[in-house]
Amino acid sequence: MILYETKFLSLKSYKRENKPDWVYAVRPNAKDVVVILPLIKNGTEEEILFLLTKRPPLIAENVAEFCVELPAGLVGDEDKNETPIDAIKKELLEETGLVADRVEIILDKMSSSSGLTSETSTVAICYINDKNIKTPPINDGGVIAERIYVKKSKINDFLSGCSKKGFAISSQSLAALYLYLTGIKL
Repeated sequence: MILYETKFLSLKSYKRENKPDWVYAVRPNAKDVVVILPLIKNGTEEEILFLLTKRPPLIAENVAEFCVELPAGLVGDEDKNETPIDAIKKELLEETGLVADRVEIILDKMSSSSGLTSETSTVAICYINDKNIKTPPINDGGVIAERIYVKKSKINDFLSGCSKKGFAISSQSLAALYLYLTGIKL
């Protein structure tokens, strides 16, 4: 049963037998989320492009001014026939200005908070050989504050430093990094 609905967010209630109803959030305008690990080959060193974002819910609740994330986006929010691969390529170009030479999906149906939302994510590595910006990236209405290239060997130091500054770190980004760094493909 729909309890509350907007274009971008719905609250629904799931009836459970002999238990209280379960209330959860749904994105009615999208069928999936894509999380993109941009892996840039820079000589012999690999770099990952992170986004420093200003997310209104984190700011409104005084959780953190910034969040460390990987590029991400919705599947099917503008084109109902869009596939995860289509969304990955589109979001990578929009948010970073980069084009992938190869896209590898390493996980689909990742749940970020299954008690709160029905939303799932598809995680992909985008292998990029050319670091030159193809098109000016968007700032997504002021959400994207900065783009930061981090060498693979410095990821721990970077994330530790961000945590010490009080930044939030996206769980989806941490999952993508874990899968990439361990070589696990599910």
